[in-house]
Amino acid sequence: MRIGIRREDKSRWERRAPLSPDVVAELSSLSGARFVVQPSAIRIYSDGEYQAAGAELSENLRDCDILFAVKEIPLEMIYQGKVLLFFSHTIKGQSYNMGLLRRMVEQGVTLIDYERIVDDKDRRLVFFGRHAGYAGMLDALAALGERLDMEGHDGPLDEIRNAWQYDSLDAARHELRGIGKRIREQGLGRELGPVVIGFTGFGNVSQGAQSLLSELPVEKLDPEALPGLVDSGWSDRVLYSVELHQKHMFRRCDGQAWIEERYWSNPEEYESNMDRILPHLQLLVNGILWNAKYPRLVSRDLLARQWQESAGVQRPRVIADISIDIEGSIECSVKATHSDEPCYTYHPETRTVRDGIHRTGVVIMAVDNLPCELPRDSSETFSAALAPLVPYLTRADFSRPFEELDLPAPLRRAVILHHGRFTPDYHYMSRFINGAGA
Repeated sequence: MRIGIRREDKSRWERRAPLSPDVVAELSSLSGARFVVQPSAIRIYSDGEYQAAGAELSENLRDCDILFAVKEIPLEMIYQGKVLLFFSHTIKGQSYNMGLLRRMVEQGVTLIDYERIVDDKDRRLVFFGRHAGYAGMLDALAALGERLDMEGHDGPLDEIRNAWQYDSLDAARHELRGIGKRIREQGLGRELGPVVIGFTGFGNVSQGAQSLLSELPVEKLDPEALPGLVDSGWSDRVLYSVELHQKHMFRRCDGQAWIEERYWSNPEEYESNMDRILPHLQLLVNGILWNAKYPRLVSRDLLARQWQESAGVQRPRVIADISIDIEGSIECSVKATHSDEPCYTYHPETRTVRDGIHRTGVVIMAVDNLPCELPRDSSETFSAALAPLVPYLTRADFSRPFEELDLPAPLRRAVILHHGRFTPDYHYMSRFINGAGA
């Protein structure tokens, strides 16, 4: 059994690996599998580390039985009949990857998508989401600190750096704890008003972001307490966080009472409630998934109205769109950004965008590959989650029909194609490549 690990090369920031050298060494010892690793000058693990783990270095992965990657595999590496594991970004019919999906069907491959390795409650078991939250929170705080500094509010927050500028997640946490000590001692400045950070979403992204923020002095608020916060004896020696549930983010268009089940079944009856939330936030951290049948969280129209009614008070100063659906739940997220220039500024009055952070307007942080900013930490965590599943792959007889594959349930759920044919849960995807569209 030969297992290949492809190098990542979609961008200069992509330094992650699906399996670490330590895991490669352990799996080689346990299963007897031979690992073949493509050389890379930028991967967070050096070629030498993989060689020391017993792996062979080679540009050619054609003879490998199973091929691991993180991001999409190039068409020319979709070899006949292979077993491929990567984030394919195809299950929603993403138009930009339909050529890839068609190629995998034509080549008769077996595709196992990390995104669908889930338990019986549909919770993902192998993911980078929490590290997207860690990195996104750092980038968001760095953007807020820079924006405040531009407005003349210098303080502890402007010491926070973007995630990629830290050697590790532990180093970032250590620095935040020191900054938190200064916030408790010096304060952020009463002239700022309460520094309130709102979070949407309850998955790995939001959990990661809130975990990182907890290194600073934070007081949690119920969203219902926001309107009275200024008059309640607030402190500038803490940051305030609010977790926004659906009932806070949306409301019935007809003014009737919120009913959770009805929101999910009849989303057209609901509209954003963020016009009542945003005026109280300095920073919004968005971690929700969105599709077009649901109302937008923050529309251009909503921001334009708020700006007109705000009497010069700019709220929020920053939106960190970690889940980044272009013109999706955050309509003014008009493009994704890169780690070296993570932000642009949206001007609600003119509905225009300028690259970088500016003194007026809403700063949008929209990096679309945030886990890359913490490449070693994210790779170690991902690899540790994936490693226990690899022996099942090496023992499985993939020549057998899908129904007879001896795989644990989480892996079976993730098999999208077997020998180039869609498995039962994914038959719907055939229309994506047969002209019917998503």
